[in-house]
Amino acid sequence: MSISVRDRVREMKLISPVAAGAGEKVRNEALRLAAEALKKHRPEIFEANREDLERARESGISPAVMKRLRFNEHKLTDCLAGIESLIALENPTGRVTLHRQLDEGLILKRVTVPIGVIGIIFEARPDALVQISCLCIKSGNCAVLKGGRETASTNRVLFDLIAAAAVQAGLPANCLMQVSAHSEIDELLECDDCVDLLIPRGSNAFVRYIMDHTKIPVMGHSDGVCHTYVDRAADFDQAISILIDAKTQYTAACNATETLLVHREIAGAFLPEAAKALARAGVKLRGTEEAARILAKAAPALPDAAQTGKEKVRAQDKSPAARILPEDIMGEGDFSAEYLDLVLSVKLVDSVEEAAAHINRFGSHHTDCIVTQDDEAADRFLTLVDSAGVYRNCSTRFADGFRYGFGAEVGISTGKLHARGPVGLDGLVTYKYLLEGSGQIVGDYAAGRRQFHFQEL
Repeated sequence: MSISVRDRVREMKLISPVAAGAGEKVRNEALRLAAEALKKHRPEIFEANREDLERARESGISPAVMKRLRFNEHKLTDCLAGIESLIALENPTGRVTLHRQLDEGLILKRVTVPIGVIGIIFEARPDALVQISCLCIKSGNCAVLKGGRETASTNRVLFDLIAAAAVQAGLPANCLMQVSAHSEIDELLECDDCVDLLIPRGSNAFVRYIMDHTKIPVMGHSDGVCHTYVDRAADFDQAISILIDAKTQYTAACNATETLLVHREIAGAFLPEAAKALARAGVKLRGTEEAARILAKAAPALPDAAQTGKEKVRAQDKSPAARILPEDIMGEGDFSAEYLDLVLSVKLVDSVEEAAAHINRFGSHHTDCIVTQDDEAADRFLTLVDSAGVYRNCSTRFADGFRYGFGAEVGISTGKLHARGPVGLDGLVTYKYLLEGSGQIVGDYAAGRRQFHFQEL
């Protein structure tokens, strides 16, 4: 008879203090053994991923999603680098963040501790399973993992290797748990008595569904509607370089730019040049009628294409036009789209304030950038934009726990409570207060027989 998700999670809750009490040496050994296992069993991992990819192709999965499903040598190398970084990071638990004497012989400490049992429901991305499980090991948390069904085979192999490494290093059995059936998500949502935090990664609709169907605290990671705003004081070459990277370096990522905002004063000069570069990179443009008119007037012709043998192939046959076609004219309400593909929305604005207002209205509070040489404009943008990451003169693709030096991330939180932006080790710990006395009672202080003498230690 199979054990229910609730019973398995209750058991995990009971052993979570043991996992929390495991020392840094044990946790790092678990990570080291996990890395060794991933390297040793790469053939099995890649074969499982090949099976997943084949099923995905047969079911008609889009090319953008297929990129997320793939787990190849490059992805494995990145995962191993992330594990090495985690091992090198300071232990996030046991840090004393407050040390205060309340009175002679009455000492208060605030100490970081693991959150406990965390449920993470994530998209079909095998590298996410590696990052999430290793972060939970390093931070002393127990984790219930539910990945996308499209990579079920890959996830199973990866999970089994990492869970075995954790137990081999001395962590308690069942400190990591994987659920696979979609029905088990609903069971997990009912475990408010034994799950301390849920982290759903996916669409806004999915995150909202989770929030509406559980009493467990939720740290949301939803859409990545990111913006690049090119100010009137921007360096054009720099802006185009940043924009191309932000849009095309990895289009399926949640931190890829989805909307280009351009200051109206420079649009006539900048937009055609940017459109040509984007067309060469294969990016299709959508946008307002105003943006379409500028491109139609300034750059009706397409960029030159490369030579194929002796025959010159027009760019029209190989890439989108460096203009906005009539069917791609956007209305005001269309700017909340997350494409995760080689498609970019374009709009003109009159000021930093208008750009920030657009971002705050249509964005997902993920990551947004201004390109400008004007310090005052940059400061204004950084202040007004209400996102987890607000950048100046760099690609939105930098919004990543590994690139922030966190080793990895469990997701990018677009909320404001507890953790925000890429959630690494610091976002997976909380704290408790430790008070050591020598017989003190509150009655003595209430009656005036004793007085507090606060002193930082």
